[in-house]
Amino acid sequence: MAMSESGVELEGGAAIELRLEELSQLFDPFDPFPIPTRDLAKSAEEFIVGWARELPRDQALRIVVHVSAGEAKGAAAAELAGALRRHFSYRAERMTGDLHELFRIGRLSLLIGLAVLGGCLLGGRLVNDAFGPGDVSSFFAEGLIILGWVANWRPIEIFLYDWWPLTQRRRLYLRLAGAKVEVRPVCEGR
Repeated sequence: MAMSESGVELEGGAAIELRLEELSQLFDPFDPFPIPTRDLAKSAEEFIVGWARELPRDQALRIVVHVSAGEAKGAAAAELAGALRRHFSYRAERMTGDLHELFRIGRLSLLIGLAVLGGCLLGGRLVNDAFGPGDVSSFFAEGLIILGWVANWRPIEIFLYDWWPLTQRRRLYLRLAGAKVEVRPVCEGR
């Protein structure tokens, strides 16, 4: 599959340009369904998504596919825009599901972490009460408090940082789902 990308800003938004021998190269060869419902090939999706990341976020995206004149006039060319829109809309829905799953795990982890922290604080007091003030009791009490805070590390990481990449990927997929798709014939001399 020979793909090229210019990423140049053209009238109507920033363009991702691909040059293919056949439109079927964009799709998974093992998917038995016709083009409108077929999945994109992994390499094609990675190429499109990779270049879309490089383009300005404030501009609309366009996907321009250059193929032979015969391919450009075929039924697959007419169905390409819908196929790409469905594919990237589906990917955005998957990212939404992944975000919901991440926040569900974060809430459960937070409940567990807070319970562990509460148990550690209580344990630290019990150690101080049992052994009285001193270096040994301080060592174990402080160690329990540190353990309690470490138990909250993962939920804090989820709620502060882990959701950003998923949200950005979802936005990118939505931009790609809304991209204008053009199929252009390649001049034979090029």
